[in-house]
Amino acid sequence: MIKITVLDGYAANPGDLSWDVFKDFAELTVYDRTPPELVVERIGNAEAVFLNKVNITRQIIEKCPNLKYIGVLATGYNVVDTKAAREAGITVTNIPAYSTDSVAQHVFALILNFTNLVEQHSRSVHDGDWIKSPDFCYWKSPLTELKGKTLGIFGFGSIGQKVAEIAHAFGMNVIIHVHSEKSFKGNKKAVSKEELFAESDFLTLHAPMTEETAGLINAGTLSKMKKTAVIINTARGGLVNEADLRSALENGTIAGYAADVIATEPMAEDCPLFKAKNCVLTPHIAWAPLEARKRLFEIARENLKAFIAGKPVNVVN
Repeated sequence: MIKITVLDGYAANPGDLSWDVFKDFAELTVYDRTPPELVVERIGNAEAVFLNKVNITRQIIEKCPNLKYIGVLATGYNVVDTKAAREAGITVTNIPAYSTDSVAQHVFALILNFTNLVEQHSRSVHDGDWIKSPDFCYWKSPLTELKGKTLGIFGFGSIGQKVAEIAHAFGMNVIIHVHSEKSFKGNKKAVSKEELFAESDFLTLHAPMTEETAGLINAGTLSKMKKTAVIINTARGGLVNEADLRSALENGTIAGYAADVIATEPMAEDCPLFKAKNCVLTPHIAWAPLEARKRLFEIARENLKAFIAGKPVNVVN
């Protein structure tokens, strides 16, 4: 039976799932959270670890000679030094595609926050405004219909494709920018990066964080957008220059920004987006519906089983 340590299990399982699904082939020790100074001690002589956001550096790998497997409980795996792991003979796996539907759903929750203003009007009603109204209805700000609006999608992997599918159900026009023609599928309109910024009424980001995409949203690209445009980011906070974005929101360069991710998480008090105008933020929860986390556990279990059987899957190094 393989010995495995879970370094930061609380995010994936705050108590509504069971780690017992691993116990038929693994001796499991679970920590809700692990600070950097305790990572080596808690890995100890374990042969495998599960983690979400704990950094596994070359120095940590060198101090854990028994470690043979690192299972990242997420799709992104930038927290692991995969080169150092490969050199040490350690297999690193991730959890692909488990949250596609959940993240796409969250994208439209954020979009609809700007078009229907549900929270704003509910607050108004509970403040007594409807009781005082001389009319049977009223609206505090203009409402927007999505049909006929243009949704720009930067990056067209599984989540981007699901978002496009939902957008078509709303009657939206969909334009996309993809890294290469090979990754483009379907009858969506592929456009240049410049056209994407200029034509989008709503722009949603679905690209990984790379040297090429870092700071994609900046003063220059924001200046190319419609003043009525809204940007949605459920991908990576680093895709956005947050200081430039705050200025654009304050100056009315664009109408709004909604994100589930920021550059440094959890948020610090000096984050440029903290209390920014027309800025809606959620605390990295697009992936977190119970159904998605159940899929995550199922894939994590299969990843570990495949590794033990000598036929690892979803290997990223």
